[in-house]
Amino acid sequence: MKTNSTQQEVLLVTGTSFATGQLCKNDNSSNNNQLNDIEQMAEACWNGLLPELLPEIFNKTLVDKKTYLWQIREGNSFLELEFADFPEQKDDFFSIDPYNFLATEFYN
Repeated sequence: MKTNSTQQEVLLVTGTSFATGQLCKNDNSSNNNQLNDIEQMAEACWNGLLPELLPEIFNKTLVDKKTYLWQIREGNSFLELEFADFPEQKDDFFSIDPYNFLATEFYN
């Protein structure tokens, strides 16, 4: 019997005022002076600040199911965050990762 799992991907675009301002300023760790903006944003996400700053993207059923941040991938201009109740291989067909679907864009 296969169980239903809950997965959610979030793309945070780097180089924006949100990335350099609000998200990183809410992180009160002492080593922020040595980190660049992308590293500060990733550190803030690992510390659990994203659900507090963007509660509208976290569905109540996801919060009730206790989803966790499993992985952060860094792209050229974004951070991809993977939330799930347990780690599982994501289906690239349904992924919002631009590296997954931009290669097939020219086939259409």
